[in-house]
This record gives sequence, C-alpha cells and structure tokens, in this order.
Amino acid sequence: MVHFAAESHVDRSIKNPEVFVQTNVIGTAVMLNCAKAAWELPDGSFKEGKKFLHVSTDEVYGSLEEDGGYFYETTPYSPHSPYSASKAGSDMLVKAYMDTYKFPANITNCSNNYGPYQFPEKLIPLIINNALNGRKLPVYGDGKNVRDWLYVEDHAKAIDMVQEKGRLFETYNVGGHNEKQNIEIINIILETLREMLPDSDPRKANVSGDLITYVEDRKGHDRRYAIAPDKIRDEIGWVPETMFKDGIRLTIKWYFENEEWMKNVTSGDYQKYYQSMYKE
Repeated sequence: MVHFAAESHVDRSIKNPEVFVQTNVIGTAVMLNCAKAAWELPDGSFKEGKKFLHVSTDEVYGSLEEDGGYFYETTPYSPHSPYSASKAGSDMLVKAYMDTYKFPANITNCSNNYGPYQFPEKLIPLIINNALNGRKLPVYGDGKNVRDWLYVEDHAKAIDMVQEKGRLFETYNVGGHNEKQNIEIINIILETLREMLPDSDPRKANVSGDLITYVEDRKGHDRRYAIAPDKIRDEIGWVPETMFKDGIRLTIKWYFENEEWMKNVTSGDYQKYYQSMYKE
C-alpha cells in the first residue's frame, strides 16, 4: 500500500493550516488504522508481504545554508511552514506505528517533483501557463531560493523500488541531483518554450523575460533544499535518470498536448486563488 494523499502546497497551508492538519495528520492516522486493522494477526504480527509506504517531503528537514550541506535520513526535523509541520507530524505517526506495533512500513522523503498533470499553483506549470498567455511570472523575494528538482517518473520508479526492496522500518531520501534557483528555473522554461514553439505560433511573442515580476516573499520561505540520496542508491540501486533539460522538455511537451486540461483546471475558483496569492 502506498500512501500518497496529502495537501502539498505551502502557500495554501499559510492561508488555511487547519486543512493541512486534517488531511496530512488525521488522514494519515486513518490510513494507518485501516491498514493495521486489515493486516494484523491475532498474535500481533502482520500478514506476510504487507507494507505501508508513506510518501513524504524533504521540507520536513527545514532549510539548508546556501553554501553547502545536504539532507540525510538522519537530519533532525525542523519544519517551518504549516505544510511541512503537518507532513512532519504524519511522518512521526508512521514512525510511532513502526516502533509501537512493529507495523510494516517505509517512509520516503522526496525533493520537488515536476512533470505531467501537476496543478498550476506549483512553480513549473504556473510559469509555463502564464508565459504562454502573456501573464506576469511571479517570483518570490529575490528568486534565489534553491530547490532540488525530481522528474515525476523517476520518483515513481523510486517508490516502486522501495516498495519491493526497501528494508522494513527504514526511511529513504529521494533526490534528483538537480539543484536550481527559482529564477534559473523560470529562465530555463522561457528559453525552452522559445525553442519549442514554432515561429508561426502567435504565443511565441508572449514568451519574454519582461514578464518576470518580483513579489513579496512567502512567509517563512526556506532558502535551500538539497537531498543526499546515497542510502536509496546504495541499498536499492535507484538513481535519478532524467536530466533537468530533458525533463523540462518532456513536461512542456505534455502541457502543449493537454491545453484543454490546463484550461479546465485554471478556470473558476483557481482564478480567485491566483488573484489572492499574487494580488492581480
């Protein structure tokens, strides 16, 4: 069993923290109890072959200095947003079930994902959609916050491998070896869009660095995340396969081919959310 379900956007957690506690903490407790009830045998052991894989985030570890250091599985938790605090709480629940009941589980803590179907409140699809439509490209603070980017298919492979090969009761960090500043990500997207759009497409004229607009920084904005995925590499054999330059082209291609999906998810309530976040 793989437990993906989560409220995952920091901005939303700042506005509505109780929703994140309900989904990420209470929701995880419900899932743990359901799995425990289904798998536990009369003697307190668990059915052979059952495992609860809890998918979490690197944000539980807090923030790193700009000039070095990485998150390891042994890094103390230091969450700074309601989102990361709620995920830290859910991780601790899973750890408690493993310790108390010998509940068969693993935890994975991954870096920022990107790829198809990502909702456009997240940085990469937001920038793709806004650039194509000639809208401002909002950048928090100085744009130099660093994230480690992981293509979604690489993450899916890591989850599958941990589910199959991970040692019970262990945590595995999953990182992409793709550290980049937010402003770098935006400029790479703009450059790639200009390369991929045919000259005949009128949207090409929209794709300009002039759209970059610096906005007030996010409250409690962590400066840098970076994962050391040594353990998952050494124990399970997983390594990220997708270079960012390739992953971003695959992502943009998907959004080109699924414009109707993007139009549908950015209508209605999304517009109200966007205006409230970026004051447009």
